[in-house]
Amino acid sequence: MNVLQVSAEIFPLLKTGGLADIAGALPSALQSVGCQVRVVLPGFPAILADLTDSWVLAELTAPWGERLQVRQGRLRTLELDAYVIDLPHLYERPGSPYEDAWRQPYADNHRRFALLGWVAAQLAHGLDPHWQPQVVHSHDWHAGLTSAYMAFMPHRSPRVATVFTVHNLAYQGVFSPACFYELGLPHAAFAVNGVEFYGQVSFMKAGLYYADHITTVSPTYAREIQTPEQGCGFDGLLRTRSGALSGILNAVDDAVWNPATDPYVTDTYDVDHLGGKARCKASLQQELGLSVQSETPLFGIVSRLTGQKGLHLVLGALDFVLSRGGQLVLLGTGEAHLESIFKAKAAQYPQAVSVRIGYDEAYAHRVFAATDVTLVPSQFEPCGLTQMYGLKYGSLPLVHRVGGLADTVVDCSLENLAEGRANGFVFDDFNQPALERAMARAFALYARKTEWKKVRACGMRQDLGWQSAARQYVTLYQHLYA
Repeated sequence: MNVLQVSAEIFPLLKTGGLADIAGALPSALQSVGCQVRVVLPGFPAILADLTDSWVLAELTAPWGERLQVRQGRLRTLELDAYVIDLPHLYERPGSPYEDAWRQPYADNHRRFALLGWVAAQLAHGLDPHWQPQVVHSHDWHAGLTSAYMAFMPHRSPRVATVFTVHNLAYQGVFSPACFYELGLPHAAFAVNGVEFYGQVSFMKAGLYYADHITTVSPTYAREIQTPEQGCGFDGLLRTRSGALSGILNAVDDAVWNPATDPYVTDTYDVDHLGGKARCKASLQQELGLSVQSETPLFGIVSRLTGQKGLHLVLGALDFVLSRGGQLVLLGTGEAHLESIFKAKAAQYPQAVSVRIGYDEAYAHRVFAATDVTLVPSQFEPCGLTQMYGLKYGSLPLVHRVGGLADTVVDCSLENLAEGRANGFVFDDFNQPALERAMARAFALYARKTEWKKVRACGMRQDLGWQSAARQYVTLYQHLYA
């Protein structure tokens, strides 16, 4: 089956979060179960730099009149066939893919990502005479207009099926109504039954309304987003589309996240030979100026620093962690006030708290390898990859019971310990006392070395690979295309 994947970023070429990890791993997983996958991406410099043997497939005029080229070639690093939108005016900029150096969204983001969906629709309708997708699979709001453009194109035979995956419903791609007139969609699309969202244009809603099928990145999140609490204003629409909505749990790329082969860690190790993990911990403690103590539980955070991630709860509970003799290592970037407070805590407790502001892929691997507990106390979490990385690296996840966190982490309750199912720590109420009770369980288990090792081994042996998810996607594609 021919599958065209549409996304704004792709690991390892361009990454701001978990979306890139999935976009980078899913094509290979699908190909392993018989699909032929190509990707369409914006022409960000890092992506164009990796595109080899490329040529101009087509020269087109965007709906608002700009000329662009669609280049076809092969992404060298991923060994993946790709179409890349070559329009430097839109994509060759400083800052992140979405924001400038001052963390302000680019004023023309509606054009930059409408073009991604528009080009994908052209490819779905025969732009490449030598390759025709049967399924177009678009990811998150940046690619949300793909199925809208396809819905208003002349129908062709055979029909091309559309799948839209929600990675985080809170990021909705909302723009002023004036932007609609640049998108090239018919007036009928600006309606409640269309892209209109409280008087504005929502790219996320376009995907939710027009796609043949909606997937989310965990089964629990698929249920949660149909409620007012987590539906972000779309719960009514999602309930009406519940028959075309399902959750497929994300997975981890073992070629990238594997402590036995990881080139970034101080010492490699596996579930049966854990000496390397102890050396990773001691090495990171020493490098960061923390007290080098094997008996001290080391907590780790690798996260965007936002309110969603529950980091204000961690700040409130930090004195509890330190009073018990614990340590904290943090890597992340985000809201300025959270960055500032965490940096102040590191300055106040230099032997127990280390904070690195920014994004550093190699350092993230080292944090998972060194830490004993991975903190993911998110208020909501569509899937979460961080807790999966923690499981892979023997850093027991401590999580709030939501979304994919609920689907992957089993609390160290007595019954779960007795059944050999426990792999971490889970709390239900989103508040500081509940977090501290889970932390207390982590300290208690850490003091019982035999049980800690059993729980850690359970987590490290958990199957978090892509084969199951890939088979579920193929089954869905075949159903839609039948």
